[in-house]
Amino acid sequence: MSFANLGLSEKVLDAVASAGYTAPTPIQEQAIPHVLAHRDVLGIAQTGTGKTAAFVLPMLTKLEQGRARARMPRTLILEPTRELAAQVEESFIKYGKNHKLNVALLIGGVSFGNQDTKLTRGVDVLIATPGRLLDHTERGGLLLTGVELLVIDEADRMLDMGFIPDIERICKLVPFTRQTLFFTATMPPEIRRITEQFLHNPMKVEVTRAASTVDTITQGLVKAGREPHDKREVLRRLIRQAEGLKNAIIFCNRKREVATLYRSLLRHKFSVVALHGDMDQSSRMAALDQFRKNEVTLLVASDVAARGLDIPDVSHVFNFDVPHHADDYVHRIGRTGRAGRSGTALTLVTGADSKAVAAIEKLIGRTIEWHGNPPADDLAEDDGPREPVRMGSRMPRRGRGQAQDGEGRPARGRSRDGQPRDRQESREAPELGQERGNQPRAAQDRGNQERGTQERGNRDKAPRPADDSRRPGRGKRDATVTPLETARRRASRDEAPDDIENWLPAFLLRPVRVKA
Repeated sequence: MSFANLGLSEKVLDAVASAGYTAPTPIQEQAIPHVLAHRDVLGIAQTGTGKTAAFVLPMLTKLEQGRARARMPRTLILEPTRELAAQVEESFIKYGKNHKLNVALLIGGVSFGNQDTKLTRGVDVLIATPGRLLDHTERGGLLLTGVELLVIDEADRMLDMGFIPDIERICKLVPFTRQTLFFTATMPPEIRRITEQFLHNPMKVEVTRAASTVDTITQGLVKAGREPHDKREVLRRLIRQAEGLKNAIIFCNRKREVATLYRSLLRHKFSVVALHGDMDQSSRMAALDQFRKNEVTLLVASDVAARGLDIPDVSHVFNFDVPHHADDYVHRIGRTGRAGRSGTALTLVTGADSKAVAAIEKLIGRTIEWHGNPPADDLAEDDGPREPVRMGSRMPRRGRGQAQDGEGRPARGRSRDGQPRDRQESREAPELGQERGNQPRAAQDRGNQERGTQERGNRDKAPRPADDSRRPGRGKRDATVTPLETARRRASRDEAPDDIENWLPAFLLRPVRVKA
């Protein structure tokens, strides 16, 4: 099968030949004829399989007829990140060199004025991130009623970044009769719901099992220490010992970790640049250009660079952090081993990453081998289960020693002299045990009821102080009492032992403010 058999125009075929491509990839071979036939397409394929050309080439063929109108783009491509949007624009420039088409890029970090100027001239192809696109529509400078073809690329990444509500809004702004191309690497339930809602009888094109990894990538796990400086030391050793390392992308889970690792590698004389979401657009593009042109060897990045970046010849991928979501692992290591090339992906694993590694292996349907000596029990290592602190347990007070058991450990549930609390209480308050513990339950209830009635009667008979302020229309006085004082008052009525502080929980010894 060649590109000439897919129904593409002569101008497109000439541009493809000039780019050096002779045969289409499986996703291109299956998707392009359906796009040209004006069918909705649901494409499920891994990154690095040629998804971008699968919609760029037929779009160029279809756009050869007709022309754009001001502020009404003819086609719309949605991308999750600025880098992916800029990359698609480069593809249109490369494959559309024989076409006179206006291509506009709507992304953040660029002034609205320049983008408005391009929209006013008329746009054939509009490439945008969802947030900036909605900004332009709300400002009234963009109408989507003329969109004939809508492309939603990297839909699962859109889901991860929280763009699904924006996608739903945009799909309602474009005409119902438009053609929709939907590309994703995985099919979680939310993505399935979106496809059922906005695709009309789509042709499903699945070139490989969803969430699988290509066989040309050598994957491995490497044991790393718990501390960040230990992990950085392991990473530097792997980079120095890597065979055939031409360039590498190092992924971190957090932007802060990207900055820290970048500075560390610079201090150790590595050729490195950083890429994360807090960088301004010009800095991000400059870092990518340096890496693409092999001016630097290492790119430290957050997951903003994990999806769809077309850097064709990445030899190694290092996961400095195990990704939180198993899907991200597939997309991270997909930066290497592209277009049939071989690649290596190594993941640094600590004792706390066992569940994440298990989720990744379950998703990709294979076991990842350990490089070096696999830890015997290290994946499950922990400080051991901690006994929960129970309310009311004896806690040590400041400045005082704590009772210990025979093995030198703190004695839980013991008094200060080391005796079990229940024994001490029964010795110090025999009356309490005799009065309450040895009576039948019904007798205890009757005694409590009679005692409560008698106490209420005594309180009612007692004269009130002359300065009592608890009269209608006046506020209540605040008084500071401690639970210890309250317990001592109750002890005077034989309801608790006199030395209440010996067994009262420590947290009750603090004074509290109550209403008198």
